[in-house]
Amino acid sequence: QVQLAESGGGLVQAGESLTLSCAASGSGFSIKFMGWHRQTPGKPRELVAVVTSGGTTTYADSVKGRFTMSRDNGKNTVYLQMKSLKPEDTAVYYCYVDVGVDGPFYYWGQGTQVTVSS
Repeated sequence: QVQLAESGGGLVQAGESLTLSCAASGSGFSIKFMGWHRQTPGKPRELVAVVTSGGTTTYADSVKGRFTMSRDNGKNTVYLQMKSLKPEDTAVYYCYVDVGVDGPFYYWGQGTQVTVSS
């Protein structure tokens, strides 16, 4: 069993910054991927950024150049630094991990709200 603890969401104005963090805890697991999705009402959940255990990071086109994801493997923690936030970045952000051995197996966090006012 893996638990994910997210923090860092909040209300900011357009152009400001926020940093989200997600810490994975538990035992007997090895993380392959760790990342963030986001979701707004009425829309499917979309990938924001994901990082592999080797440090390769992939970003959604909509956040490239503004968001930076980093990973501390020793702490099983990822950070999502979000700069130049826009109102369209408003969403619930969900952290997730893939700990699958023979195939994908995901755990999700409870989500943290990010609201960007214009």
